[in-house]
Amino acid sequence: MIQEMTFTRRSEFLPYNRACLGPEEEQEVLDTLRSGWLTTGPKTRRFEAEMAEFTGAGHCLALNSCTAALHIAMVAAGIGEGDEILTPSMTFPSAINEMVHERITPVFVDVEPDTLNLDVSLVEERITPRTRAIMPVHFAGHPVEQDRLREIADRHGLLVIGDAAHATESTFRGRHVSRFEDMTAYSFYATKNLTTGEGGMLGIEDDQVAERARLLSLHGMSRDAWKRYSSEGYQHWDIVTPGYKYNLTDVASSLGLHQLRKLPGFLLERERQTARYDEAFADLGDVLRLLVRRPHVRSACHLYVIQVRTENLRATRDQVMHEIQAENVGIGIHFRGVHLHPFYRERFGFAPGMLPHTERASEQVISIPLYPGLKEEDQEYVIQVVRRVLLRHRR
Repeated sequence: MIQEMTFTRRSEFLPYNRACLGPEEEQEVLDTLRSGWLTTGPKTRRFEAEMAEFTGAGHCLALNSCTAALHIAMVAAGIGEGDEILTPSMTFPSAINEMVHERITPVFVDVEPDTLNLDVSLVEERITPRTRAIMPVHFAGHPVEQDRLREIADRHGLLVIGDAAHATESTFRGRHVSRFEDMTAYSFYATKNLTTGEGGMLGIEDDQVAERARLLSLHGMSRDAWKRYSSEGYQHWDIVTPGYKYNLTDVASSLGLHQLRKLPGFLLERERQTARYDEAFADLGDVLRLLVRRPHVRSACHLYVIQVRTENLRATRDQVMHEIQAENVGIGIHFRGVHLHPFYRERFGFAPGMLPHTERASEQVISIPLYPGLKEEDQEYVIQVVRRVLLRHRR
């Protein structure tokens, strides 16, 4: 049993996340600014090469967001109008929005109640002749059951496009998550384990798909800016396909180069903080449910998510959330099922009751602070706040 300490409310707000940037990133950005090359160029190519080495991917394409990476993945693979992609609803809506833009139908699969990952045992029953791909989301950094998912995909001739926005450094049975997928999308948003402020990456295995993805990422132009304005002299370009403006800049890549090199150390600190939370909340099983981490995975520990067991509380999740915030602790909600949002209910006829585990989690999840640089005394404060609020409302 955790001994409750004398409680004094913080005077300053403790953010839910804070980027861990150092002098290495600052110097690299200054070097880029002084070089005169600010857009996609040599540092972005270095970042792509180092990311490919880190993940083992055949090709890595730096982009301005994970949303862009997921969109490019679908288009480069030739998935389009009338096709279906199987994916969980327990996710941020970006990939689903892009499916709508491409007139692809999202087919939602419920999640496992203990990991909030795609329930692989439910995938096969959702496959139809129109299914082209499966898009798993490695929730909070914990990989899905990838060997089973890969076997199903291969048997039905489907692509696996991984949403690894939370899982840049995650492994499954000792292999990087991307080793089980045809394409893998990463996020380098401000709150992610590796940040470039805004940014993303797409790992690709097929050479032809990679070539098409790179072409699509910058307007469909035959030559990118770096090549047009190189020392070889100006080179004319052609539009060979209608593309997008999705490229990552060298300024952003300057951050990414050093963030990537620091990632193993960041993960060790995230694991230590995660273990501290696990121990601190172990005796509260009647009022909160913790996510499990299976022994054959290494989670990126991107989020620490608690599920408040509202059936045993005299409060809703939102009441608990507001009371935690009132003590100057930042929180996040990851996530509210996409199928519950008004647009998707109206567009596709989705309704409550179709994904029971997703819907229960949508009403119970709260993410609490977890990031390198979070001081131990600040984490202890978070623990005390969460415990006090939950015990106050315990039935």
